[in-house]
Amino acid sequence: MKPDAEATYAALDAWIDAHFDEQVRFLQALVRVPTDTPPGNNAPHAERTAELLAPFGFEAERHPVPASQVRDYGMQSITNLIVRRPYGSGGRTIALNAHGDVVPPGEGWTRDPYGAEIVDGRMYGRATAVSKSDFSTFTFAVRALEAVARPTRGAVELHFTYDEEFGGLLGPGWLLEQGLTRPDLLIAAGFSYEVVTAHNGCLQMEVTVHGKMAHAAVPHTGVDALQAATAIMAALYAENLKYRQLRSQVPGIEHPYLNIGRIEGGTNTNVVPGKVVLKIDRRMIPEENPAEVEASIRGVIAQAVQQFNAQRGHGGEETARADIRRILLARAMTPLPGNAPLVDALQKHGEAVFGERPPAVGTPLYTDVRLYVERGIPGVIYGAGPRSVLESHAKRADERIELADLRRATKVVARSLADLLA
Repeated sequence: MKPDAEATYAALDAWIDAHFDEQVRFLQALVRVPTDTPPGNNAPHAERTAELLAPFGFEAERHPVPASQVRDYGMQSITNLIVRRPYGSGGRTIALNAHGDVVPPGEGWTRDPYGAEIVDGRMYGRATAVSKSDFSTFTFAVRALEAVARPTRGAVELHFTYDEEFGGLLGPGWLLEQGLTRPDLLIAAGFSYEVVTAHNGCLQMEVTVHGKMAHAAVPHTGVDALQAATAIMAALYAENLKYRQLRSQVPGIEHPYLNIGRIEGGTNTNVVPGKVVLKIDRRMIPEENPAEVEASIRGVIAQAVQQFNAQRGHGGEETARADIRRILLARAMTPLPGNAPLVDALQKHGEAVFGERPPAVGTPLYTDVRLYVERGIPGVIYGAGPRSVLESHAKRADERIELADLRRATKVVARSLADLLA
């Protein structure tokens, strides 16, 4: 490595160290504005983010998604942000994307989920790890880049979006569909030390099981929707045993699996349930065909209902039935050949800063990155994640970020941007 490059890296590190307390306060301010999704009233957080960016000289373009689209989607408000930092003609445009929407905190917290409290070098709060942390990682990496490396070619864009939890179609998907951005490369918010180059797909479905209500004293006069739903659940869970035999060739991804995450139904303890709703999540490895997966699940459900009705021995209207609605289809992310510069830069500087070369792997999660990759934009996932998703408590109580990880990841991203824009 040339001595002048090494001096640049050292100067970037020093700038980030000197401004780290400011970065931590920036992240705390972001965490303290709730963005629970559902219900998904996220425009206020976008407005607050734009206000916080302004003193840095970063003008955030506000791109509100039409209210009717947002309501039809099941959310309340979305304003996506783009910050454009052009440096000169030629060179690449590199987008940095992080999402501000989060799942609700849930139960079991020992800290205020929106307090951004710092204890023993960790900041606690919903989205401290995934992915408001990378609002700060990416913002301060770009600030360091401009203060120290001063690129003269290419551009950087910050994409702060608010629809990852519902699938991203009104977040990055909407920005891309509207022609508001077309970067050459993408780095998206991270959730581990690894450089993630591929991820699972996800199919989510709502299954409404219809029976017939009856008094619990005369259950034979009704059709128990919960019993029918139990038959469906047993059949779906049995599929997980088969999925274990289907192995992915992508390092970091093992096999498909299915989860039943929500069950609703019944009216009272003394009433045979007339309707039960199941919400299922089917993770698809990159090698699977989503259409075939959906058709298979529909077939399993139909067969389970048919067998339930046959065992009851009733015909006509005295049967259970299941209505199936697709909620989400997120395709898997597969690596594009053009992602090599991103992988090389992040691995090189990850090793220099962390002392260990981060592997380039797949993850069983699904993310917004697929929406860029589907449009031919090479992307990877890297940011201020912990060593593993489990350590971060992401989507669980007491989510937290190690501030040392936040500092180091910011240095890795800043150094990588300097290389990519050189």
